Formats: sequence, structure tokens, C-alpha cells
Amino acid sequence: MANFMPPAELANAFIGISKAKANNNAMKLFMLGILAGVFIGFAAHLATTVATGWTIGGTAALFGLKKFFIGAVFSVGLMLVIIPGSELWTGNNLMFIGLLNKDISLGKLLRNWGLVFFGNLVGSIFLAWIISSMSGLTGGNVGGTAINIAYGKVASTVDGGAPHNIMYFFRAIGCNWLVCLAVMMAIAAKDIGGKVLAIFFPIMAFVTSGFEHAIANMYFIPAGIFAKVFPGAIKASGKSAEALASLNWGTFFTNNLITVTLGNFVGGAIFVGAIYWWIYVKGKKVA
Repeated sequence: MANFMPPAELANAFIGISKAKANNNAMKLFMLGILAGVFIGFAAHLATTVATGWTIGGTAALFGLKKFFIGAVFSVGLMLVIIPGSELWTGNNLMFIGLLNKDISLGKLLRNWGLVFFGNLVGSIFLAWIISSMSGLTGGNVGGTAINIAYGKVASTVDGGAPHNIMYFFRAIGCNWLVCLAVMMAIAAKDIGGKVLAIFFPIMAFVTSGFEHAIANMYFIPAGIFAKVFPGAIKASGKSAEALASLNWGTFFTNNLITVTLGNFVGGAIFVGAIYWWIYVKGKKVA
């Protein structure tokens, strides 16, 4: 017997998964969303810590290797989401399969997405506040890294002047394309070792590639905002007062979260959910 589900069986399994998620209790969905936000936040803080200190003689070094290790440790987040169980909005984009197959209504889909997205936001910001404001872990070099990561995500231009929101929209497509494939592969695996490996490689790939994940950014950007109160973190970041002023709650939403959320929807719901529905599920009604 195979220790994983083949693609057709896997795609059809998401009909039942979509129904269960669509009909779950609202408070349970919200609480599970908070948990997922916290779990992704733990991974984001771990990634921030691993990203700190990669210099040789004061010059940034080993860029590709650094990105690989950041991606490797960040995969812990989705492992915590999938294996113990919680609700992550980006993964729930696969519920689009149930909508296309007319097994769940648009209203129930949006109810799930709204509750889970807001829960993810609350959980991520809550953990960012605990770690960046209350734990003392971001008062120095790690705080400087947190500020630099957050600032890079809200700057108005990237890569030599390219419009930030356009670039981040496409980076977000690539991200949730890989995240949803990781979710599908983890569901397909029938043992915990298989689930861990199924999650590790796509998540490592999206982070190492520099793609954008809305829920991760719900931690990364608030963590940088909270870290701005520490002189040691400001000094370690090397950012000017003008740059620090542009890192705020307004730019968190307008320069990143809205655009990245839309790109994640396209990458997950359309490029994974809709395509796999069309190939394996369309015209084959599942009870």
C-alpha cells in the first residue's frame, strides 16, 4: 500500500476538507486562526534570529547560504500549523476547490477566510508584541534585523526603483503557489516523517527565493515596528530617522499586506486550487 495519496485522490480529498472547514464553528475557526498566526510567528522570529550576524569583517557575506538557512528554519511554522492542527488563511485558499465544485457556498468560504485571516492577524501581532516589546530578545542585533526586515517590506520601491506593490504582488503569487503545494503534499503523506519532508522543501524554496507571505508579514512587520523603541535595535539596524518613520502601521497595510494578500490568493486559489480542480475534480461529484 502506498504511503501517500496519488494526485487525483488528493485533489478530491479537498472537497471533504473544504466542507468541514466551511461548516466549522465560528469561534473555533477564530481561535485556530490565532494559533496559526502564533505558530507562523514563532517560525518568523526563529528566521529573524538566524538572519542576524552574517558578516565577515563588517561586510555582509554568504547571502545564498544565509537565505537557505532562513528558509530551512521557517518551515517549522507550517509543520506546527499542519501537524497539531490550526487554520492558516494561505493554506485555506485550497477551499476554492470546494467552491468551484459547488460543495460550499461563497458565503461560507468568505466566512472561513475572514475569521481565519483576522485570527492569523491577531495571533501574529500578539506574538510580535510579546517577543519584540516584552521579552527583551530584540533590544540589540536581533532587533536591528527585525527592523531591517520590516523596513524592506514596506519601502515604497525595491530593486533599484521598481514599484514595490507590483513586485510584491508577483512575489506573493510564487509564495502561496508553493505553500499550497506544501499543504497538499503534507495532506497526501500518511506518516509524520512524510509530512515533515513534504512541508520542508516547498517552504524552504519560497523563503530562500524571496517570495512574500501575508501571514508571515503579519509578524515580521509588527515585530520591526515594536523593536523601534529600543536604542540598541535602532543602532544595529543602521536606519535613519526618516526611514524609521516610514515603518508604521499605515505602511504595513498599504505598502505590503493588502498587495501580498491579493497575490497569495492568486497563487493559492487560482494557480493551485482552480487548476487541480479542473484537472482532477471537475465533472466528478464527490459525496
